[in-house]
Amino acid sequence: MTNWLPDLSAGDGPLYLKLAQSIEAAIDSGALPPGEKLPAQRNLAFDIGVTLGTVSRAYTLVHERGLVAGEVGRGTYVRERKTTTDTTSDSMKSLAGTRPFEAPTGKLRFDATGASHVGQAQVVQEILAQVVSDHPTEIADYTRAAPTHWQEAGAAWMARAGWVPDVEGIVVTQGVHAAIVSVVTAVTAPGDRILFENMTYSQVARALSLMGRRILAGDIDAQGLVPEDFERICQQQHPAVVFLMPTLQNPTLATMDRTRRQAIATIARRYNVLLIEDDIYGVLTNDTQPMLAALAPERTFVVSGLSKSVAPGVRGGWVSCPPHFAARVKIAHKMLTGGTAFLLAECAARLVLSGEAKAILSRVVVELEAREALARDILSGHDFRSVPQIPFLWLQLPEPWLAGTFKAAAFEAGVLIDGEDEFKAGRSDKVHHRVRIAFSNHGREDVRRGFHMLRNVLDGGLAGYDSAS
Repeated sequence: MTNWLPDLSAGDGPLYLKLAQSIEAAIDSGALPPGEKLPAQRNLAFDIGVTLGTVSRAYTLVHERGLVAGEVGRGTYVRERKTTTDTTSDSMKSLAGTRPFEAPTGKLRFDATGASHVGQAQVVQEILAQVVSDHPTEIADYTRAAPTHWQEAGAAWMARAGWVPDVEGIVVTQGVHAAIVSVVTAVTAPGDRILFENMTYSQVARALSLMGRRILAGDIDAQGLVPEDFERICQQQHPAVVFLMPTLQNPTLATMDRTRRQAIATIARRYNVLLIEDDIYGVLTNDTQPMLAALAPERTFVVSGLSKSVAPGVRGGWVSCPPHFAARVKIAHKMLTGGTAFLLAECAARLVLSGEAKAILSRVVVELEAREALARDILSGHDFRSVPQIPFLWLQLPEPWLAGTFKAAAFEAGVLIDGEDEFKAGRSDKVHHRVRIAFSNHGREDVRRGFHMLRNVLDGGLAGYDSAS
């Protein structure tokens, strides 16, 4: 074992972050070569005059960055750096998930949930042309200030179930994903723990892992996060933030009732945990359950946007922040994204304030209801959860199908779907034997054809699928 000791005089931020940076620098320079054992945490804490918790947090952070590996009973060792012609690391590939960025030729894409095409292109074209005409200078420059009507549009779009957000607390974002990441960046530091339901919108969990946050997963039931498990995690792991989709959770379609929401809000307040309430699917429904933001306004960030209900290409998104948080989130969003695009933000605001967004939403809902009816007809006899206004269903696979095997069989048949692993926030031994089938892409007849293809795979069983072919 080396006699290496870190230099905490360099670097920025809290002590644990400086220590992690010193370890990483020593690994890069060769002072800590591959296979080298790091000092025992308690010994290092004594030698450099910090708490054991500081060292533990730093070691956890460099472990999450893939720099070291811990072996129970043996200690922490520097990992071998792989040299390969593939510049994408194994960890980065795993963070990318199981979904291809582009659908192979000839395959139906049933793994995306953006708003269906209902003629919104013509509306967006007219609004964009008017924006260019009205603001030739603004679109040729960086966006340096957000007009108040952008915030007013966000407040109008997110108001629901008796809850109306404060306009001054609205931050305009480049979509909901950017909104969530900006909130977490603004209110936490690397090494902090972020809690997700164990089945969730996992792409944001992967993004936060890349940023050094530690991901926790809580148990769920038919209504989402289980309060008793939430409280246990708060007692033992001390998460800083919990990300939830109380209305029509992705992918399970769970919706919390008032009692469940009140329990979550009470526990969050008791342990001083901040809440991120993703309401991206809520605007598609008439759900009357109270928003978490109405039950715990001092600690709840609400995120929503236009991607599922109007047009994902517009990248219209907003965050409603608790008092005194908006400036921090706005700065974080600018640092992470480079700033808001005037053309898109103005387009999103005009869509909402003109009433066109609601009109498009109404047409999208009618189209989704027709497609969900097709699913209920063509997949009848199989066990799945669906809601008429929501662009996906959550299918329970019959014996002996496994999620990964069924996903591969569907792909071979010509349809891309998402297996349950796509929605796991982290490694888990929980198996649901389910897949998510989204149906907002393509024309309605292609959706019908895709449902029949999936029905044939289900009815054919494993006997009809040769994984070696």
